[in-house]
Amino acid sequence: MKEKINETLSYIQEIYSGRVEIGMILGSGLGFIGDKIENPIIINYSDIPHFKISSVQSHRNRLIIGDLFGKKVLAMQGRIHYYEGFTQEEITYPIKIFKKLGIEKILLTNAAGGCNHSFSAGDIMIINDHINFSGKNPLIGPNDDDLGPRFPDMSNIYKKKYRELVKKCAVENNIEVKEGVYMYFSGPSYETPAEIRMASLMGADAVGMSTVPEAIVANYCDMDVIAISCISNLAAGISDMVLNHKEVIETTNRVKNNLSKLVEEIVLKI
Repeated sequence: MKEKINETLSYIQEIYSGRVEIGMILGSGLGFIGDKIENPIIINYSDIPHFKISSVQSHRNRLIIGDLFGKKVLAMQGRIHYYEGFTQEEITYPIKIFKKLGIEKILLTNAAGGCNHSFSAGDIMIINDHINFSGKNPLIGPNDDDLGPRFPDMSNIYKKKYRELVKKCAVENNIEVKEGVYMYFSGPSYETPAEIRMASLMGADAVGMSTVPEAIVANYCDMDVIAISCISNLAAGISDMVLNHKEVIETTNRVKNNLSKLVEEIVLKI
């Protein structure tokens, strides 16, 4: 693993060797945020040693390094997923690269299904905790003490001071936000109505197929984590609508202005 990380780092640093302040992972339908980055340096995943490529529609499979509100950011336009057949170690490999590049703060975004009955499609939710229901953990295997401890504490992944910062950014820009628990399922099938009832009983407000492995590894690497969900649909059994990826993209497009503005304000103030 160390050899792979060094090869990846060498490739990226040959293209850009400066400091990066903030890392971002842009989920389904949210890649447009990366288009706001100025003076972009674009690197395709296919050119980066040991990076995997997502087959999911709307994931553009490229890194963008550039400027956003005076901050140097590195954005992943698209992520890979456990349900695509990758291991959780593989899907969180980029987080370890972020750490080695000196990135201390990471913003994770996703599109999620709402299982809180007070939510509506198009809502924006700040993640304050998560439930890993995938049956796997990305830290299984030999530990690299240079990255983090063998048994990392997970009691404060989504720190209150950053959640409050996001709320402040939202209020200042007249953007309504929710806050809640995100429950991670492996996918790729959407959850059943019974699974959504279970998720609600367990305290989840939204469900999805990403983000949690990345948050676990980022916290393990002592990075500050901010995570935001776009509630792209109401989950099975709450809505009568047939669930599909097209609906996810349509909803994120509908609220893209608010999402983009919120992310820009977060980057400006963290």
